[in-house]
Amino acid sequence: MSNNVYQQLVDEFMARVKVKNPGEAEFHQAVQEVVESLIPYVEENPQYKHAKILERMTEPERVILFRVPWMDDKGEIQINKGYRIEMSSAIGPYKGGLRFHPTVNMGILKFLAYEQVLKNSLTTLPMGGGKGGSDFDPKGKSDNEVMRFCQSFMTELQRHIGPDTDVPAGDIGVGGREIGFMFGQYKRLRNEFTGVLTGKGLEWGGSLIRPEATGYGNVYFAQEMLKTRGLDFAGKTVAISGSGNVAQYATEKVTMLGGKVVTLSDSNGTIYDPQGINAEKLAWILWLKNVKRGRIKEYVDKWGGEYFHEQRPWNVKCDVALPCATQNEVNKQDALTLVKNGCYCVSEGANMPSTPEAVEVFIAAKILYGPGKAANAGGVATSGLEMSQNSMRLNWTRERVDQELHTIMINIHKTCQKYGTEPDGFINYVKGANIGGFVKVADSMLAQGLV
Repeated sequence: MSNNVYQQLVDEFMARVKVKNPGEAEFHQAVQEVVESLIPYVEENPQYKHAKILERMTEPERVILFRVPWMDDKGEIQINKGYRIEMSSAIGPYKGGLRFHPTVNMGILKFLAYEQVLKNSLTTLPMGGGKGGSDFDPKGKSDNEVMRFCQSFMTELQRHIGPDTDVPAGDIGVGGREIGFMFGQYKRLRNEFTGVLTGKGLEWGGSLIRPEATGYGNVYFAQEMLKTRGLDFAGKTVAISGSGNVAQYATEKVTMLGGKVVTLSDSNGTIYDPQGINAEKLAWILWLKNVKRGRIKEYVDKWGGEYFHEQRPWNVKCDVALPCATQNEVNKQDALTLVKNGCYCVSEGANMPSTPEAVEVFIAAKILYGPGKAANAGGVATSGLEMSQNSMRLNWTRERVDQELHTIMINIHKTCQKYGTEPDGFINYVKGANIGGFVKVADSMLAQGLV
């Protein structure tokens, strides 16, 4: 078939998706990016077409929407929405994070759940895909307010989850504090001590390396991409966005591998330190963001450098860019600027941080571009390792978990190479990740019948 025929099939598929899921722009974007890779593959493998696997994968198995009432410190009643999207259980229990942020809505969570299905498949671990959360904003709330919200949220969610059914984790706005409050309420209501959540504290079922996993895994994936061109991180200048969990530990791992991280950011702006963010400076950032819960601009007052108000890091000259903040933070102009400034490797630590137009720029320039479903799969992979440890009632050493994580990221890269290498030798990691993640889920769905 010609490219025009494939494009027509993609357009027809997307028209149906948009009619069935109106107003969900992020979900439409995620599906489009996947089906553009998959429709040619499905046409070449008619068993998937006949069983309408793509159509079935695009429809969640279950969507749960509920009210979350709670009381603030002033005695005022507050009401938020709670969600859980259980997208696919073809290869294991639903698995994916909970996001607490004012922007949370059905379309964003469906996009995240859809991506999660393929990401979890790429890890080779037995995990389906799901996502959930609330439009609750933990910022500016007291610990007691966060606890009351989490307890109310879990009072409803506990009906729908369990270690063999659906195992949520953290995401934006949901860290160790929130996981602890939710786990405590689940245990209280169900009278069970089970691995129902991942990202738990070490003392009560958590795994070593879990906080570091997404950032470390992203850097491990970038390292594998660089190796295909005979390169490594030593002496490279690296721009990172975000300053939360993923960005913090991506910075740590890049520094360990000899690279120099020169940017971090938050929703207010970007800091640029041409001297590099070394271990001492990073330790201070962990205190700033995790303990004080301050803003990244305070870094400049303490350590120097420049602060760019309401700007992202992508104007800074770099060899490697690691977008680790949020969706659609790299637009077409940002991508053009990165390529023009000599960036030759982009590895996504966030979920879908690059717009479709930005991705087109990266692929047209034939730089190393690792999409989030492959490059940031280290977090959910280590969640899967936490589930394994919970099932065995064991705690693995830090070294073992890190080695398992590193191996998983190497294997994800191999899968992307297998399905994404073009005739000219260029590795299209978008195509490789989409097809590689799809095949395992699709074959499982065929085996399990029309369910």
